[in-house]
Amino acid sequence: MSSIFYETLDFLSSKLYDILDNTKKEGVNLLILGDLIKQYRKEHGYSMDAFAQKSGLSKAYISILERNVNPVNGKPVIPSLETIKAVSQAIGADFNDVIAMLDGNQKVSLHSEAPAIPPGFMPMPEMVQVPLIGTIACGTPITAEQNIEKMVDVPEYIRCDFSLTCHGDSMVDAGIHDKDVVYIRIQPEVENGEIAAVLIDGEATLKRVFLFDDHIELRAENPAFATIIRIGEAMNTVAIEGKAVGLCRKL
Repeated sequence: MSSIFYETLDFLSSKLYDILDNTKKEGVNLLILGDLIKQYRKEHGYSMDAFAQKSGLSKAYISILERNVNPVNGKPVIPSLETIKAVSQAIGADFNDVIAMLDGNQKVSLHSEAPAIPPGFMPMPEMVQVPLIGTIACGTPITAEQNIEKMVDVPEYIRCDFSLTCHGDSMVDAGIHDKDVVYIRIQPEVENGEIAAVLIDGEATLKRVFLFDDHIELRAENPAFATIIRIGEAMNTVAIEGKAVGLCRKL
């Protein structure tokens, strides 16, 4: 082969190593394909649209690669070999060099990926069912069968254990409105200031929790509602059932 061919290969490979060197200088370890794309775009002034056109990948998928979050299941992205080839060609680097650099850090699918999602569309996430709690029977665990109104579908990545329907507007300034369904992850404690589902005197409520040595405060997010305070032994009448981690609103 001619010397021009080898010089061209050396030039293309050097472009990848330039990106790696610059990234290391910035204190970033290139571990995933999205990092490589992001660094290349930064160094060459490519917008996401421009890189999409250069690589043949959709803008939506490039954004997913750079965030490294699969919108369907909330897990890290596993690109196919075809995607890595497209990125390698777009940045002018040798495919094998890119694979070697990603080896051990980036999971790669040997199967072709599903067709790209059209711009402006998002795939439906995987769903799981959790209980929607209705009226709570005194003295029973909040998720006891007699308290369950029905089962509702929730995106799996939210990782919640049950849900509650919000009644009233005591949490409206936190963006939680009347009839919103709030997703709760069961845990006996929350950080001060976090919103939690709380049982107080046998009734469930949703409030910001502030725990102190001698008292607990349950604060609303609406100035029209007074803070609930329990002092000393009365703190035992308050039970944190879990942390609010999301909500669903019917439009």
